Amino acid sequence: MTDFVGRRRELKELREDIARTGLDTLSGRKAKSPRARVLLVAGRPGSGRTALAEALVREIADDYPDGVFKVRLTAPTGESVATEWAVRTLLEGLGQPTPPGAAEDELSSALRTALAGRRAVLLVDDASDPHQVDALLPDTPECLVVVTAEGPLTGIPDVRPCTLGGLDTPSAVRMLVQRIGDIRVANDPRAAEALAEECGGQPAALALAGGWLAARPKASVADVGKQLHEMPAAGGGPLAKAFRLVYESLPQPAQRTVRLLPLAPAGLVDSHVASALAGCSVAAAQSILEEFAALGLLRSARDGLYQLPGCLAPLLQALLEAKERPAEVQLARARMLERTVRLLLSCRAMAEPDEDGPDAVGGPEKLDGVPRALRFADRRAAETWLNTRLPALSAAASLAVADGELDTLARRFVAALAGALSEHRGTAGAAPELYGLHRLVLNVAERRDLHREQAAALLNLADLDAGTGRTREALERYRAALDAGKAANDPYAAGRAMESVGGAYQELGDWHRACDWFGRALSHSLARGERADEARLYGRLGNVHTYAGRYGDALRSWRAASAGYRKLVDVPGQAKALSEMARIQEYAGRPEESLHTCRAAVELARKAGDLRLQAALQVRLADTLDRLGDPAAARLHRSAADRLLGDDPAACEIRSSSD
Repeated sequence: MTDFVGRRRELKELREDIARTGLDTLSGRKAKSPRARVLLVAGRPGSGRTALAEALVREIADDYPDGVFKVRLTAPTGESVATEWAVRTLLEGLGQPTPPGAAEDELSSALRTALAGRRAVLLVDDASDPHQVDALLPDTPECLVVVTAEGPLTGIPDVRPCTLGGLDTPSAVRMLVQRIGDIRVANDPRAAEALAEECGGQPAALALAGGWLAARPKASVADVGKQLHEMPAAGGGPLAKAFRLVYESLPQPAQRTVRLLPLAPAGLVDSHVASALAGCSVAAAQSILEEFAALGLLRSARDGLYQLPGCLAPLLQALLEAKERPAEVQLARARMLERTVRLLLSCRAMAEPDEDGPDAVGGPEKLDGVPRALRFADRRAAETWLNTRLPALSAAASLAVADGELDTLARRFVAALAGALSEHRGTAGAAPELYGLHRLVLNVAERRDLHREQAAALLNLADLDAGTGRTREALERYRAALDAGKAANDPYAAGRAMESVGGAYQELGDWHRACDWFGRALSHSLARGERADEARLYGRLGNVHTYAGRYGDALRSWRAASAGYRKLVDVPGQAKALSEMARIQEYAGRPEESLHTCRAAVELARKAGDLRLQAALQVRLADTLDRLGDPAAARLHRSAADRLLGDDPAACEIRSSSD
């Protein structure tokens, strides 16, 4: 990567603009609320606007001790990224939680809250929509927002754009020196100046011309200047000429690889992506990528990743459409997705624990037979790969679903990505990403009338909604999942949806509807002979009856649950059911019965070896004996609880099964 050169005047103006009086103040208008100062670097793609913004941020970083946070608002292929994704990226950089499925306004509010009282810089790269930028602006004047865009940001107040043209000739020549050394430039300084003028002072064009020269030590600067001058000027200007010079110098296989680069999701390429697109070995693909980076066709990122420059994306896309047949493009995309699915399965296997049993195979041993190139050295390497590739993986999932021609492969890809995220981050930690993946599955299922997958996606989305407090939204999705489960004739999905509808009504405090839906789920389980589900649902019914104050119904439900657990030889489950019965009997004013039931529960808990439950029941026994006027016996039971778990009263809390 070359060092930043030139632009000293622009840097000075931008630094001065940070403390300069705002345009609103000068015109006599007062801002509605104090907001962060916004600096805009405007210029065409390839003008070096991002490099200038990054150079500015490096110079002023010490003035903003709370850090620099970067987000890009336009994909290399030209599409605007979702504002929700951009806000989540910044929140994650700030170490803040991002609730799955949260609306854009909620996330923007969370971002402003996280930045309140901080002195930080937001670098917003390649903005195309002022509304996206507005959603990211902090409400604190201590923060600074540096935006790059092609033109003015109409609607964002108090912004003075710093508009970029080409580099001045001395700076452009210094950039060439960085690429090819000073000998050839010193031998013919006028040719170097002519080449800089032929490139229009555009850093991207200069990087390509310098890369071409660096690959040909015997070529003179005048040679490349002459070739660029003789090229037809139709379409694209200096950048298109420099790109054509480099592209036509490549052998045919490398040219085809270049043409396929726009298929790389989020413009991120590594050796596996390039290998799958080009149909070559991973080692050969790595060599090709290194050559492309030296030529200026790619920018080296980190951990083996390369970034496709956004200024080259339109040129490459035009070549792809002109030179490649649609069937070949689809085949290359399918190869890339299939390769990534295998990598995701390998990544997931590294996080899975080994299964028990003499003949069981789990964890890394599952990779027997998998090519070495698709394996990871250890769990940490797999997790690093997943984290660094996640933006590209998420983009690949969205593109595969939107394509509509590879739905089977897209479903496998989404499932593999969801599995890898769940294993490495846990379901709770991966919830924001899983929410988006479940929505993609739902899109495919609805498009293809796959009712079983539709029901599963709706249940997963509803669970995440319920976990973040959006109970009514979850209720709607549970009902839709029930309809999809019935359409698929899937008894598991239907039963799960009915129970979840009951749970949503319970959360809303609608005891009547909760009982009704738990009863429907119970009838469904009874008809199918699912004993474990029957016992659990009897317990859930008992909880709802307890909340509603119907102690008689609650006792009958918990007796049925206890009987079910007894038939299943589930001693811990039976003990907990008896403990709930004792609690309800105490609520109902029947302490003697509660005492008897609680003692039976203690015996079962002892058989199950559940020290926590034993201690909790001992405390309950003590409370009941206090009410019956036997404090001496109560002290004995409390001492027993202390011996079991120590003096932590929270350890002796009995929770209902619904909790």
